[in-house]
Amino acid sequence: MSRDHAQSAERPAPDAGPAPGGTEAPFLELLARGASADAFEEPLLRARAEGRSAERITALEHAKLLALRVRSELEGRRRREAELSALFETAHDLAGLRDLDAVLQAIVQRARSLLGTDVAYLSLNDPARGDTYMRVTEGSVAARFQQLRLGMGEGLGGLVAQTARPYVTDDYFKDERFQHTVTIDTGVRDEGLVAILGVPLMLGHHVIGVLFAADRRARVFERAQIALLGSFAALAAAAIDTANLLTETRSALADLERANEIIQDRSGVIERASEVHDRLAELVLRGGGVHDVAAAVSEVLGGTVAFSDADAAPARAVEASRTEGRAVRHEDDWIAAVAAGGELFGALVLRGHPRLDPVDQRTLERAAMVTSLLLLARRSAAEAEQRVRGELLDDLLDARDRDPRLLRERASRLHADLAATHVVLAARLDGATADADHEADARRRLWSAASHLAATRHGLAAARDGGTVLLLPLEPGDTATGLARRTARQLGTAVHETVTVGASAPVEDLSARPDRVAAAYQEGRRCLDALRLLGRTGDGAAAEDFGFLGLLLAGDRDIAGFVDRTIGQVVAYDERRGTDLVRTLEAYFACGMSPARTKDTLHVHVNTVAQRLERVGRLLGDDWQSPARALEIQLALRLHCLAATAQH
Repeated sequence: MSRDHAQSAERPAPDAGPAPGGTEAPFLELLARGASADAFEEPLLRARAEGRSAERITALEHAKLLALRVRSELEGRRRREAELSALFETAHDLAGLRDLDAVLQAIVQRARSLLGTDVAYLSLNDPARGDTYMRVTEGSVAARFQQLRLGMGEGLGGLVAQTARPYVTDDYFKDERFQHTVTIDTGVRDEGLVAILGVPLMLGHHVIGVLFAADRRARVFERAQIALLGSFAALAAAAIDTANLLTETRSALADLERANEIIQDRSGVIERASEVHDRLAELVLRGGGVHDVAAAVSEVLGGTVAFSDADAAPARAVEASRTEGRAVRHEDDWIAAVAAGGELFGALVLRGHPRLDPVDQRTLERAAMVTSLLLLARRSAAEAEQRVRGELLDDLLDARDRDPRLLRERASRLHADLAATHVVLAARLDGATADADHEADARRRLWSAASHLAATRHGLAAARDGGTVLLLPLEPGDTATGLARRTARQLGTAVHETVTVGASAPVEDLSARPDRVAAAYQEGRRCLDALRLLGRTGDGAAAEDFGFLGLLLAGDRDIAGFVDRTIGQVVAYDERRGTDLVRTLEAYFACGMSPARTKDTLHVHVNTVAQRLERVGRLLGDDWQSPARALEIQLALRLHCLAATAQH
């Protein structure tokens, strides 16, 4: 307002109303409370209604125009402030980018809010398919619209993407500048859009997408609004570029981490291979066994490795490993054949380890090779030891004039103690076969099994007379019969054939009397022959098991032992109690096992005879009157009587 105009406004109006300078006051008040543009007409309407002068009305008109200009300027500044604030917040979000979708959603939301549109959305180009697709929408309610894909040059967005320039339409369906398609038009119609503004998302000179603002009514977008949406598009493009860079960086870091893991893993594998090589070499040098190898490989590979016999491992996998010369996978296990030349010993089985590194696979294969070498070496050593044990037993059986001291020394080197009580056992196969080769192979297996048994029991074994002879120590509390039966069972299981074993009576002090071995062997053979004649093949027995027949089989005719085994309890009872059970038994058998005649011979009551016989039954067993037992008891009574007479 000019100074002259201000001075003229200070002069009172002719109608004696308020000074003209007071015309700004109501408009300042409206500005202060942020009234709408329509509210600025009220002071004029009131002045006219009050009949103010024309000069007053003119002054108010002038003040209104100034106030509306100020109001417009203030609104523009507030709008620019809001726009700058939104851009700043978006830039801040971009600086701390964590989730690309969240940043793009925020950009679309702010663009919709600042431009005051019904809908805002963002599409991205798909180089692989050669089109553009909806990425983020805000305010959209139509599912078909949210899933639109636009070909290059199709629709308003396709035109923007193709030309890299902003485009705006006041009425989409009446605009012929771009190509309409049924799919796009249907989606736009479902959403109800009319006015659409689209600006390109640029990375350098390349369009990567389009940012849109749209209304469901006809509208003219101002240049400032187009520029604002372009600013948001620039930020969105920067966000996408940053996200792509972060993705590439993360991918590169992930690749580096994987490469580092592979390097570390390779290093670990090489270290494990070196470790297992050293450990296997140490095992071989110190004479370790198969299970030692399996334990060492289990620890190195971090799994369970076990040696399996050839017939217990998966046949196809073992054969494939043997043929190919490498470990093969079988379900979740790995199989490495343990073989040497044409002979298959078994397999090393790595259990529950379906994924195996190639280096670890070679480690398992190397362990299988070492295992085969150990088995060969052990078998060679065992065969050598078997020959030595067999030679010593042959000398004990044949060369009676050998020096006992030398025999004791040789036995000691084989961990056999000739001073201990031993039993000589004669073992023979009983399975009939017409195949000479099969029979020879079975005999070799019997000799091998007997040699192994002798080695584990600190005894001796040798092949003789179409069978095998063993010299085994007798443990305290054990009997020759028990040892014979166990040996028959163990050898039969080992060779999968029927094996019969005859045992001698226990022999002692072989270190001083090695000639006793030959006599004991003959006794064992007689027991073996008796078992076979009685049809008891596959069993084991000693002379003591054949009753009085054992007197004929035994080499030393152990009469006292036979008497003791047969009626020893009755004799001992008489000696402890001063009873007359032995004489009662003699009279009972002499009287034809008749209690009535027996009581006459003994001059006692028949009840006394019955009570004595009942006591005998408790001592000898309920079957003492059976024909076989009765015959043995009568023979033992006769021998006992003869021995007593000889002593007197």
